[in-house]
Amino acid sequence: MAAAMVGEQVNSLCEQLVKAVTVIMDPASTQRYRLEALKFCEEFKEKCPICVPCGLKLAEKTQTAIVRHFGLQILEHVVKFRWNNMPRLEKVYLKNNVMGLISSGTQSILEEESHIKDVLSRIVVEMIKREWPQHWPDMLKELDTLSKQGETQTELVMFILLRLAEDVVTFQTLPTQRRRDIQQTLTQNMEKIFSFLLTTLQQNVNKYRRMVGASQEQEVLTTPQKTDLTQGPKAQANCRVGIAALNTLAGYIDWVALSHITADNCKLLEMLCLLLNEPELQIGAAECLLIAVSRKGKLEDRKPLMVLFGDVAMHYILSAAQTADGEGLVEKHYVFLKRLCQVLCALGSQLCALLGSDSDVETPPNFGKYLDSFLAFTTHPSQFLRSSTQITWGALFRHEVLSRDPLLLGMIPKYLRASMTNLVKVGFPSKSDSPSCEYSRFDFDSDEDFNAFFNSFRAQQGEVMRMACRLDPRTGFQMAGEWLKYQLTTPVDTGPMNSKTGEGLCSIFSPSFVQWDAMTFFSESVISQMFRTLDKDEIPVNDGVDLLQLVLNFETKDPLILSCVLTNVSALFPFVTYRPEYLPQVLSKLFASVTFEVIEESKFVMSVQAPRTRAVKNVRRHACSSIIKMCRDYPQLVLISFCVYTILGVVKRARWPAAPEEAKAGGFLVGYMPSGSPIYRNPCTEQVLKLLDNLLALIRTHNNLYMPEMVARLGETFAKALDMLEVEKNAILGLPQPLLELYDSPVYKTVLERMQGFFCTLYDNCFHILGNAGPSMQQDFYTVEGLATQLLSSAFINLNNIPDYRLRPMLRVFVKPLVLFCPSEYYETLVCPMLGPLFTYLHMRLSQKWQVINQRSMLCEDDAADDNPESQEMLEEQLVRLLTREVMDLITVCCVSKKGVEHNTTVAVDGDDDEAMATEVTPPASAELTELGKCLMTQEDVCTALLITAYTSLSWKDTLSCQRTTTQLCWPLLKQVLQGNLLPDAVSWFFASVLKGLQIHGQHDGCMAALVHLAFQIYEALRPRYTELKAVMEQIPDIQRDSLEQFDSKLLNPTLQKVADKRRKDHFKRLITGCIGKPLGEQFRKEVHIRNLPSLFKKVKPSLEPDVLENEDGEGLTALFES
Repeated sequence: MAAAMVGEQVNSLCEQLVKAVTVIMDPASTQRYRLEALKFCEEFKEKCPICVPCGLKLAEKTQTAIVRHFGLQILEHVVKFRWNNMPRLEKVYLKNNVMGLISSGTQSILEEESHIKDVLSRIVVEMIKREWPQHWPDMLKELDTLSKQGETQTELVMFILLRLAEDVVTFQTLPTQRRRDIQQTLTQNMEKIFSFLLTTLQQNVNKYRRMVGASQEQEVLTTPQKTDLTQGPKAQANCRVGIAALNTLAGYIDWVALSHITADNCKLLEMLCLLLNEPELQIGAAECLLIAVSRKGKLEDRKPLMVLFGDVAMHYILSAAQTADGEGLVEKHYVFLKRLCQVLCALGSQLCALLGSDSDVETPPNFGKYLDSFLAFTTHPSQFLRSSTQITWGALFRHEVLSRDPLLLGMIPKYLRASMTNLVKVGFPSKSDSPSCEYSRFDFDSDEDFNAFFNSFRAQQGEVMRMACRLDPRTGFQMAGEWLKYQLTTPVDTGPMNSKTGEGLCSIFSPSFVQWDAMTFFSESVISQMFRTLDKDEIPVNDGVDLLQLVLNFETKDPLILSCVLTNVSALFPFVTYRPEYLPQVLSKLFASVTFEVIEESKFVMSVQAPRTRAVKNVRRHACSSIIKMCRDYPQLVLISFCVYTILGVVKRARWPAAPEEAKAGGFLVGYMPSGSPIYRNPCTEQVLKLLDNLLALIRTHNNLYMPEMVARLGETFAKALDMLEVEKNAILGLPQPLLELYDSPVYKTVLERMQGFFCTLYDNCFHILGNAGPSMQQDFYTVEGLATQLLSSAFINLNNIPDYRLRPMLRVFVKPLVLFCPSEYYETLVCPMLGPLFTYLHMRLSQKWQVINQRSMLCEDDAADDNPESQEMLEEQLVRLLTREVMDLITVCCVSKKGVEHNTTVAVDGDDDEAMATEVTPPASAELTELGKCLMTQEDVCTALLITAYTSLSWKDTLSCQRTTTQLCWPLLKQVLQGNLLPDAVSWFFASVLKGLQIHGQHDGCMAALVHLAFQIYEALRPRYTELKAVMEQIPDIQRDSLEQFDSKLLNPTLQKVADKRRKDHFKRLITGCIGKPLGEQFRKEVHIRNLPSLFKKVKPSLEPDVLENEDGEGLTALFES
């Protein structure tokens, strides 16, 4: 009777649930009905005691796919959230019925919806995570039995095994002990699991091949069977299982012992190579092969992977690549080619690792075939494939053994020839002027994306070309010479898109410019390497001078091509050291370019000067830079042409000789420091110091321009002359700059913009000079009389009115290097008098700005600024963030030694707080204050400013700044004052500041872990002296008072044995969980709790010293032998 009543209740509820699910999924439903239906379904899952029978009924095959999926979701919810409270018989009942669904409760493999398969496999995995192996020892046998029923069940078993590996090993979504139990049992059974996976793959592939008419010679198994072409669906089913088996293997190959991968004479690898030629299975096979070949570990264990250089494997790899490439650009084939390319790259890396002078591994016989196939990818139309090969080419060219191999040396001319093509910037996805464009449309979302990629790719090519030319410098130089001569004699082709600079001039997309640009990069790379590699008497001087003569005689009015010409002049300039008579001609070419202009000519109008574009400005800058570079590198040929405007170039580049004896002989050594280190004099010191007063006056004047009364006098026309340039705003907001605009548009579109550019450049250059003066002139600069007073009355005057976008570069390019390079004997006289007032002011300024931002966010949470990334408020807020980072970085550089900055970040993988912290960020114990930091902390006002700034910044809404400050700065500063008499209110404030930071930034794992560690350090160090800290802890929401008492009693009782540091920290983290902020997506998420089962392994009882049995992660010694 009772059973009948339950049955009726189940039927009634299921009818209601079907209606509710239909309403939820029906697009025509109103919002109100949909919400009511959703609420009914959620309440049912949470509260109904007969969820299991209802879920099973809804999951029956007779229901629609949507209803079945909902029924399975109910069962998943029961397992995840109710399992711990279910009676054992109900668990068994649910488990048996779920396994029954796999056995006979789903549609066939080709008909069943993928989301049904997914949720069904998830349910089984959730049960496995809670019961296996202790309470479900026969789980693997049951899965094996299911797989024998047919393809439908086998595919589901594959999904289950894959999901289990992902949850346990990859994502680690369960507590430590459960994860350890399951992973260890998987490892113990891995031989059976791998055998099962391989057998499943092998059998289904063979069946599939026979059914689609594959010849018996291609079969993996040797047993001949009749071909049956009538079973199309059956063949598809076998193919589906084969794909599932490959996907599952991919989830295991990454972490199982290498011995399983290389067992039976690398049978798995052989199968994977064979499957590369099977169109439906080749991507999965390539994925598995890539993971296998990319494995790290002991070199001895990796040696069997060299079987892939054998005849059979190499044949299948190359034939698969040729077939895929020969069928044109099809996305599926292109993805496969990418995987194959990665496989070859990984193979090259393994070869480089295994082959060495002290290794018994020899260069494989098929190394030449491998290089040919690898070169084919380097010459493929896809820019992405070309770039993928570069790192491996570099590894081969610098390998101690392979770099001497005749086959590789013979490949260098071919590689360089390929690079000549690859350096040409073509393949923009919006264009169709190259075969590369079609491939780029698969790989890049926009021309900007492609441009950023190509610039990185070109830099990488330059490195590899230099490595190749180190082995064969003459070939590279010969190719560069041929290409240069060709470009010099080829007529200019501007293409369909003329430059806006002038009629008949190149744009950056013009065919001639892209060739000139590529040739110039190639020449610069190989010629510079040739001079580094060859002895002086081996340099082909005559050939080089001939090339230089050709370049100097070449005339062009095109600014883009002229810029390339100047680069070639610079690259070939070292030949002038052999033939100094060419120097006047070189300088003439460069000085003519310093004043380069584009002149527009017309039949009816006199020649007029065109607007100066960025391309023209670049030519002028290029010429100036070349002159300064020649002065620096070849002082015996060119003396410094000194003027005020070049002061920055001189300060940055002028140096004494690097060799001590040479410096001493030249009179650059003027004495020794008390420590014994030499004191050198810079040759530019006398001239620069004469200009220092003028420079400081210019900076003072510039700072005073920002005074309100001065801005008012600028008048309406120039009132915004001190504002940011649009390009600066775009950079701060992360808005992309159109490609053509970089070269083709005028540098300044209006007079106002020109003035803004002038003030911006002037301001930056002045501070660059001051920033470089310290490292350049050293004691000659730091001992200038009254330098601190002079700087305070110029660089630091009127800071209240200096905008954030000008204060940032001042701190970065002037204050930071000034402090970094200052000898310690000048701390008291120069640095402290300057930094003290500066840090106090910066704290006040930042606090006010963050207060405004916080108030604005509270008052206007739905403000339009969030929708408009270019809004003024968004810009101001981002500027405050950047300034905050600059200030905190400056304080860190001043106060904390370098070794203290290097912090360890270890991402722990345990998902449950009861087991371990999500992320460990532990600054090393050696994080100490620098001498300057100690000097600053002795001054009470500066000390207060530093501490308050550091700890206040933890609650400013900038996660990056918070994490850096927490890990690098906060504890070293506080530790310095721990021995003093800190006021109780101050101690409470420091601790509360950290907890407030947790409330704001706790949603970010790295930040949360760093803040938890800092709070733990403060509480442990100061709780014994300050009971006020306990009062702060008691204010944390939902804190467990008894747990706090337990933690305190252990902390305050020195006679108790100290628990391992990690366990104490875990306990502390659980106490403060109530104040740790969560991401919005997790704030309302229902917690999943997985209970530990009786341990599979006996724990060693602690002897006299329990800490001996604790390793760094708080796990016992027994755990070390469990993996």
